[in-house]
Amino acid sequence: MFFFFFFGTLHISCKPLLSFFTANSYVLIHGKNISHNTLAGSAVGPHMSIDKLFPALLECFGIILCGYIAGRADIITESQAKGLGNFVSKFALPALLFKNMVLLDFGNVIWAFLWSVLVTKVTVFVLVCVLTLMVASPESRYSKAGLYAIFATQSNDFALGYPIVDALYRSTYPEYLQYIYLVAPVSLMLLNPIGFALCEVQRWRQASHPQHSTAGILGVVVLQNPIVFMVIVGIISHFALGQRIPAVLSEFIDGLANSFGGAALFYLGLTMVGQLRKLTRDTGVALILLITAKLLIMPLVCKDMVDILDVGVNSTSANHTSLSNFAFLYGVFPTAPSVAIYAGHYNMELEVVTSGMVISTFLSAPIMYVSAWLLTIPLMDPTPLVTELENVSFNISIVSLVALVWTIAVMLLSRKFNRLPHLFVLNLFLAQFLVCVSMILWNFLVKQEDNLVGKILTFTLLYGSLYSTYIWTGLIPLCLALTNRDDLLRLRPGVFMILGWGVPFLMVGGLLISGERTETIDSAFFYGRAQVETTIRSVLSQQRNKILTVLPCLVEFCHSGALCDGQQQQSSSSSEQPLNLPPPGPQTTDDKQTLRHVLLCLLLFVSLLANLSSCLWWLFNKDPGRLYLELQFFCAVANYGQGFLSFGIFGLDRHLIILPFKKRLLSLWQSRETEDLSPSAVPEEVRLTCTQFVRYHKDQCVQDIVHTPDNQHGFTSVVFRGCDLVDWLLERGLCSGRIEAEIYGVRLQHGGVLDHLTGQHCFRDEPTLLYCFIPGKDEPKEEDKQDRR
Repeated sequence: MFFFFFFGTLHISCKPLLSFFTANSYVLIHGKNISHNTLAGSAVGPHMSIDKLFPALLECFGIILCGYIAGRADIITESQAKGLGNFVSKFALPALLFKNMVLLDFGNVIWAFLWSVLVTKVTVFVLVCVLTLMVASPESRYSKAGLYAIFATQSNDFALGYPIVDALYRSTYPEYLQYIYLVAPVSLMLLNPIGFALCEVQRWRQASHPQHSTAGILGVVVLQNPIVFMVIVGIISHFALGQRIPAVLSEFIDGLANSFGGAALFYLGLTMVGQLRKLTRDTGVALILLITAKLLIMPLVCKDMVDILDVGVNSTSANHTSLSNFAFLYGVFPTAPSVAIYAGHYNMELEVVTSGMVISTFLSAPIMYVSAWLLTIPLMDPTPLVTELENVSFNISIVSLVALVWTIAVMLLSRKFNRLPHLFVLNLFLAQFLVCVSMILWNFLVKQEDNLVGKILTFTLLYGSLYSTYIWTGLIPLCLALTNRDDLLRLRPGVFMILGWGVPFLMVGGLLISGERTETIDSAFFYGRAQVETTIRSVLSQQRNKILTVLPCLVEFCHSGALCDGQQQQSSSSSEQPLNLPPPGPQTTDDKQTLRHVLLCLLLFVSLLANLSSCLWWLFNKDPGRLYLELQFFCAVANYGQGFLSFGIFGLDRHLIILPFKKRLLSLWQSRETEDLSPSAVPEEVRLTCTQFVRYHKDQCVQDIVHTPDNQHGFTSVVFRGCDLVDWLLERGLCSGRIEAEIYGVRLQHGGVLDHLTGQHCFRDEPTLLYCFIPGKDEPKEEDKQDRR
């Protein structure tokens, strides 16, 4: 499942294949035939507009990112997001479904495809449901089975799937667009009610006395769903109105339907805010299995079912291959956000469902991109293929460069770059950054035939940086192993800098001196066979090191039980936690973020194995075949997609970048002068907030969020975490977003209602800072309240 997303550092095709020529029906690449094993219908050409896929993905995920940023920054609060969600799900989407149900042309429908999707969804639903019932604990067996099965089968067909299908098939097979509206009701009307029934059974078993019948509840739930209702009304209107919408309703329906696309994607980004926070160690295995079922098993089974069931007249035409490929792409569509709404409605399995929805959405982008290309390559002629693969490398480099700029900024602003092993990771990020920059420069230099010096300099920077990523990938686990034994201090940092940067460029220098430059403009074969052999030596030098160091670190780390490095252990006083540089002694596992480093090394280790296979395949196979061409595309995406790996693991660190940014924003908002205000000089809004809270909410808040007294440091007042107060304010409806709730807490601190446990910090939405309520002059202390009780 993760191979399509974590293509970190495969190497061999740093530039797509640019030196093709044909002779006697053979297609040659650098003197080797890759023309056998082609499809008989390849002359027909590709069945999808692959050149439109990348812009469509950028459009969709760009809007999703805008929604996520708006939600994270509280530009749009949670209550406002719910209003947008209600509009999308209860007005825009039903209107879109009604319009397309009325205009649907059943004469062009290949029913074998619909039967294939139906059988696939039922198969995956039953498989997930049965396995969950077998292995889940009795306390939550039925709710897990129902929600997990819905998660694995309900796709985001309309908001994300339709724009992708429209970009790929609008100019070749426009009739495929209507399949989206036909297959969506399969989950909504057939499978989801079964999942709801299991959730109702779980609720009934947990309830002290049964309420209404499950069948009646399910009937109401299904019929009250506006999507299901409008599908039924649309099908009836299709036959009643003769496939046309009356003119009096046409503009109205079009207005609502056209508003769906951007609003739905923006809302999808809003729903992702804060969901990964709910992910815990116990839910990791279930989440991995569910994503595997959704993004791997689902598309494979869907494609196979089309191959099996589409045996009629269509099976002898070129449409069969295209339909089979479309079935695979449909299976890759991520889970719909409505599944998270179902989980919230039943208050069951929120951690797995919400986190899985976010992860599957972001994983689906690279999977769809790579899958579409791999399905298209066997049908493409060599000449346009060269141009398309060249554009792939350039496009991936640009997007990866943006991700790396953000990741490096996070590392620098977090001030952990001068610690170990973060120092090594920062050097790895810089090497990846130089690889992307060099690839972008190479894309322009290959068009300048007389600029040989520029090509050689760019080649030196490109491959020196690429080999450096290999070296630093091996040095990171070495650093983890040495720091665990306190042996790292015996080696000077300069030694690692020489190994990480000096050795790669020495290897490239030796290649420039001893290698024989070819006439190709492909950077992967700029120095021919000698360059490939140098790459193999560079990869092999790191494989042995990683095997001996990563696995022991992983075993030791797993035994320690600290699988969530982002959640630091709570100390009795946050003043004991270092704020700037760590003490000279060994760092804790959480401070080193061992899990992230081990995960990054393992992913790069897998990708380097594939890189080695690609190199050996080219060296020892005289006729690599067309499959080798697909592997070259694999490598092109992986070489310049390393930034996605780094961004996903280190670029979204809430504690390192998001919370400090919010802290600085709040400090600017409140201004420094407010920290020195005496109680008598506080602003009127602060005084009103404190008065309202103390009079109406404080007692209930103390009962809900406070913990045991902290007598160790002499504090007898009850204590609580900053994030707990923020959560409580949101649950009570006193604030509409986390930033607003944090400002509310700052006002309480300025008004003397609460304070940091040691008086060293302002109020912040963090789990690592402890606070206590300060008894007012006119209210009894906590000890007096307990004595009265």
